[in-house]
Amino acid sequence: MKVVHVSQSEPRDACLAKLCAEVYGQQAGLTPLVVFTGTKNVLFAQEGARLLAGVDGAGKPLALALLALALLVLDEAGEGMTVTHACEFAKGAKARLLSELSLKAPLRIDAQDEKEKAFYQKCGFKRWFAADNGQHIGLSARHPAKSLEALSPTLALDEALILRRFKHDAAAFAQAKEAFLTGINNVPATL
Repeated sequence: MKVVHVSQSEPRDACLAKLCAEVYGQQAGLTPLVVFTGTKNVLFAQEGARLLAGVDGAGKPLALALLALALLVLDEAGEGMTVTHACEFAKGAKARLLSELSLKAPLRIDAQDEKEKAFYQKCGFKRWFAADNGQHIGLSARHPAKSLEALSPTLALDEALILRRFKHDAAAFAQAKEAFLTGINNVPATL
């Protein structure tokens, strides 16, 4: 598997739409659209996020992550990145992509339970901290933080603000919806 940074806006937006649709599914209401819109218009515009893909020898996407396709979001200090979303299109591709990335980047991952933690441990996240909210926070070997207190917060979207804009600006909602659907329908076969 080769790791590709999807940086050109058209394929990046299409892959982001696909990633949001895969991660949240069809029963998630407006969440996929809100995350897509905020990531595209805020995090990508401010260079606060990266979309990475694991591809095969022919360039066919196997996984995405926001970082497997993957989206990496920078922390506020610019020292590390958090894998916020990941999906796979071939069995095992997500684990392979995250394993590759954990060797090369200062990554953070938040696991909701012991099962997720065990999966991420197999992907190279070896240092773990217990958060107050019951989550487990895993770090790759390249992450500089040595304690929970040394972790900088991850950049975040104001999803409520995006939803309010959609509610009060029908044109903005229609434009975002069209961009999302166009993206899903135009995911590149190769990257």
